[in-house]
Amino acid sequence: MDSPQRKTILHVCRRDMLRPLRDQILRLSGYEVDSFMSVDEGRSSFWQKQYDLVLIDVEGERGVPEAEALCAELRAAQPEQLIAFVCNWRVAMMTDCPDEILRMEFDPASFVEGVKEIVKPE
Repeated sequence: MDSPQRKTILHVCRRDMLRPLRDQILRLSGYEVDSFMSVDEGRSSFWQKQYDLVLIDVEGERGVPEAEALCAELRAAQPEQLIAFVCNWRVAMMTDCPDEILRMEFDPASFVEGVKEIVKPE
């Protein structure tokens, strides 16, 4: 079986302790990751490169409007773009913008499995 082409992920996460851990887990799982702490930097990278998945961390209820605004903007530009939010179950109930929502407290194995389910090899 041929090895699949590396999938690319744009990861936007403001949590400086969590973001590098997620990035490392994704890279160790075979993904190419561009990671940013600010929505503005993530948006800028989105316009410069094509991604298989845009992964947006939604930190608490206050993060929902900003995440939804970014999601809507990216969707308007590229309707086929896969977008997923990473958030806890309570925040997940408050939004329906992305294709997928990874509902979890941080669990590395569940996180990678959730990403693999979203970004399936072609």
